[in-house]
Parts: sequence; structure tokens; C-alpha cells
Amino acid sequence: MKILVTGGAGFIGSAVCRHLVEDTDHSVVNLDKLTYAASLSSLDSIASDPRYTFVKGDILDRAFVLDLLRREQVDAIMHLAAESHVDRSIDGPGDFIQTNIVGTYELLEAARAYWSGLEGEKKAAFRFHHISTDEVFGDLPLDDSLFTEDTPYAPSSPYSASKAASDHLAMAWHHTYHLPVVLSNCSNNYGPYHFPEKLIPLIILNGLEGKRLPVYGKGENVRDWLYVRDHARALVMVATKGELGRSYNIGGRNERSNLEVVQTICDTLDRLSPLESGTPRRSLIDFVTDRPGHDLRYAIDATRIETELGWRAEETFETGLEKTIRWYLDNRDWWQPIRESRYGGQRLGAKA
Repeated sequence: MKILVTGGAGFIGSAVCRHLVEDTDHSVVNLDKLTYAASLSSLDSIASDPRYTFVKGDILDRAFVLDLLRREQVDAIMHLAAESHVDRSIDGPGDFIQTNIVGTYELLEAARAYWSGLEGEKKAAFRFHHISTDEVFGDLPLDDSLFTEDTPYAPSSPYSASKAASDHLAMAWHHTYHLPVVLSNCSNNYGPYHFPEKLIPLIILNGLEGKRLPVYGKGENVRDWLYVRDHARALVMVATKGELGRSYNIGGRNERSNLEVVQTICDTLDRLSPLESGTPRRSLIDFVTDRPGHDLRYAIDATRIETELGWRAEETFETGLEKTIRWYLDNRDWWQPIRESRYGGQRLGAKA
């Protein structure tokens, strides 16, 4: 198949592009606007491959996208382009409304126009895979409950509300116009090439530099962590084998509190790259004012994708985190320019 990946220069999108080119026989057209968190260097390993094409463009430009779909004769769309950081959505929700809601609408309409013009087997095989987040489900208590595909939506932040809206749009286009849509909702991703505004890369880089390690509130908020390469494998399974009109929850079954995550990073860094002063990095932990509207817990029940599509997460949290930390230790040339020019680790989302 020839697959159009929107947002393919982002963290998860680039992992999907690398997986498609390196581990499958599919071809990739990467459509990305190249906003602040995008990095074409994340795709250096596949940039010269004849099965990979990069196109700079905006999903809000319906005519441009439709022309691209027709020119490339795309067989499937994997829609990852989105504004994705909760803290930034608190500071500036407008970009999230435009990209995540209006952008998804424009992309759906371009896809519908393209798909309507297809014929025969090509039309029957076409897929639109909308990639979303477990944050659309809202909050869970500190018990054994899990998000399933039937959990009612209850988004808490401007980010999660915008993703919930885009999920509903995608499914509405399936039910109303019969556009062949599949949907997935994932838990928190981590791994190589992660823009350092998110918790794990921020703590790794601050820890490497001996800086304070900010933890919201008491660090008791719990997330289910998913190694990004495991997620990329799951997404391709959903895009190519998922049942139309159906959603799939993708999680790592690796629940950890934020404090546990930070402490594990501290201990791993101390083992792999101790500070010259000998200071244990746990002493750098700094509890800061909590994020406004901070959900207490997310946890995914991944039974459907495991039983119906045969996917399993290969990495535990410990193995995936050590791989991630080693990658940042070995790839300073990737993250150092970002820290110096695009994002230096400053607090976001504290205006509310």
C-alpha cells in the first residue's frame, strides 16, 4: 500500500514512517507542516529510501491535500497531525481548535472527495485511520478500572476536548458518508526523538544537565506508558487490518505514577551517566504547582487489539525507558539544538 502519514515529522508520526519503511513493504508519503515540534532529522534513516516521500503542507488546505492524494494515488491515510501538548493547550487553545478539529474536518472532506472518485478494488481497500489519545476519556480513580472502547468521553483539557471532537468527526464521516474509517486511542508514548517538552524527555535532559526536575503536585498522577515503536507497530495493524467503524485502545499495561517515572529516570541516569559532583539525581526533584485540571489517572484496556489483531507490546516500562535514556545519551546532536533554540525546558500551561 501507499500510505499518507499526516504529521510524519512529529514524535509518533516519525516512528510510524520509520517502521513502515524499515519493517514493511508499504510506501510512505509524509505530509507535515513542520511546526515547532517537528523534526525532519528524525527521518534521516529513511530519507533517501525510494519508498519514502516528504511533502510540506497543511491539512487545513483541503485543495492541496486532495491534489496530493490524487497525484500520489494513496491507498490509506494515517492521520497523526495534531497539536498535542496539554500545557500548550492551556496557554493557547486556539491552535488546538484549528489544527485538531478544523484540520481533521478538512482532511476528512479531502479524503471523502478522493475516495468517492476511486473505483473497484482500490476504492474497496481504501482506509482512513484516525489516531487519537486516551485523554478523551477523562479521569480514572486510583483503583483497578480501565478505559475500554466503550468508555464515555469526558475530556478535561482543551487538548483532549479537541481530540474528542476530531474522534467524533471521523466516526460521523464513517456513519453518514460511509468513509472507511478506523480509530485508535493510545496511552502516553515515550521513546527516541521525543520533543523535550513532555515529561520523560524533559526529565532525562534536565537530569543530564544537573538541573531541577519539576514534578507537578505530589507526583501521584498515574499514566499507562507505551514505547513508541510498539505503538507504531500497533497503528499499522489497525490501519491495515482493523475493522471499519471500530475503535482500538492501545496501551502498554505499564502504569506508573509521575513520581515513580521521575525516580526511575534518576536512578538509571545515575547508573549510566553519574554527575561529576556525585549528587544523586533524586535530590534534584522539585515539586511544583500542579497543572490546572490535571487528570489523576489514565489506564488502557488493550484486550481488543490484542485478541482481534494479535498485537502485544514488546517493551516493558523498564526495558523501554533504558533504551530511551541510552538513545538520548548517544544522540546529543539531535536534542541539543532543540534545547538551545526551540525549547529550553521552561514551564508551560501555568496561566490558568
